[in-house]
Amino acid sequence: MRIKKLGLLLGPLLFFLILLFVKADFAGKGSTPMLALMALMLTWWILEAVPLAVTALLPLLLFPLFGIMKMDEAGVSYANPVIFLFMGGFMLALGLEKSGLHERIALHIVKITGTKPSGLVLGFLLSSALLSMWISNTATAVMMLPIALSVQQMFRSTDEKIQHSLAAPLMLSIAYGANIGGTMTLIGTPPNIVMAGMLDKMLNYQIGFMEYMVIGFPTGLLLLGFTYLLLIVLFKPRADSQVDVKHLFEQKLLSLGTFSRQEWLVTIVFGITAGLWIFQEPLNSLFGRRLLNDAMIGLMGGMAMFIIPAFWNKYETILRWSDTEKLPWGILLLFGGGLSMAAGLEKTGIVSYVTSAVSAPQEGISFTVAVILIGMVLLLTEVMSNVALITVMLPPIIGITTAMGIEPLAVVIPATIASSMAFSMPISTPPNAIVFASGHIKTGDMMKAGILLNLFAIIVLSLLCLVLL
Repeated sequence: MRIKKLGLLLGPLLFFLILLFVKADFAGKGSTPMLALMALMLTWWILEAVPLAVTALLPLLLFPLFGIMKMDEAGVSYANPVIFLFMGGFMLALGLEKSGLHERIALHIVKITGTKPSGLVLGFLLSSALLSMWISNTATAVMMLPIALSVQQMFRSTDEKIQHSLAAPLMLSIAYGANIGGTMTLIGTPPNIVMAGMLDKMLNYQIGFMEYMVIGFPTGLLLLGFTYLLLIVLFKPRADSQVDVKHLFEQKLLSLGTFSRQEWLVTIVFGITAGLWIFQEPLNSLFGRRLLNDAMIGLMGGMAMFIIPAFWNKYETILRWSDTEKLPWGILLLFGGGLSMAAGLEKTGIVSYVTSAVSAPQEGISFTVAVILIGMVLLLTEVMSNVALITVMLPPIIGITTAMGIEPLAVVIPATIASSMAFSMPISTPPNAIVFASGHIKTGDMMKAGILLNLFAIIVLSLLCLVLL
């Protein structure tokens, strides 16, 4: 609370101090008020003094007042196609959750991986990652936690060490799986959409759904593999005796009943949407023009949830508009605010000034700079919102890498993935907080596993940067 109060006062103070005492016209017309506004937005975003989405609306108000750009120009960023891609993804996720299909998928995966403690850890890790690729990591953790607690209850032991040896890796597998899974698809986590918008806005480069997945999916699998080995080695999960956990999952699956009509329809819509994302380029070639893009496909899939009737007699569709109360509209506004700020930095010449001010690197320095930037993002994401962090960090990263002759994508993509690699603290991500609140894991457990996983993530992302370079 004190930090928020500090931020509420510090933001406007920095804003007026820069306006009064900083002369930044060396960059271009309007650069001084642009710097002042950026300081205000960054302070409020980092310290979360006001809701992130409210801060994101400031360009609409202040850009016209200071002559940076007109309101309709500033508003263009809030209608960027990648925002509608994410909106469509959110709607697909809502349909998946409402139909209950996500729970059926998770139960089948955990059932398949076996009833041994090590198999259960693998099952929860993979289930959390798979779901988080398509629905929010928070929803994934909320859904997976009760299932894990049921399993933990079946394996209850009088020996606290044995009890803890299974409880800790089970809880961490949910949090870490949810965090990593979101990085594996373009719509899996908000920072990925921020990245896509920034690349489009600043570099005029459109990264496709499959183009990103070719990078994100194998990187995520590598991180998941290490996470599983780490949890098994660190905690050595064991139980007093073999409990028929398979029976538990069979009972839970039975309670879900047979595949409902809603689940079949969601599966079909989801399958068609994924198929169009995967095969959009061959289809565009077939039609002889760019008929489809990622945003259109995502929006079509999301809209289908409101159009296709699950029951014709009642005319009841998969989703109702009231279901969108769960849709994180604030995140969509945050994307727009970040893109608008980037547009302001570009128009006032600040990005060009930073680019020209950074000298060309000596041979062998490029990779070192890239690793430092990736490591900085990964360190900061432990203490601040990953969406706010990547919104703040990407413009300077793009400017610095461009100036130093480094391929921007080679740093931007690993840095964006790094923003979701918060494993060490309960406050770092919602999944971390959710599993910590279960009472079955200690802060020391999370830090012990999280720090090692963070170090491995830096190595993997640095190698990814090297491959992309």
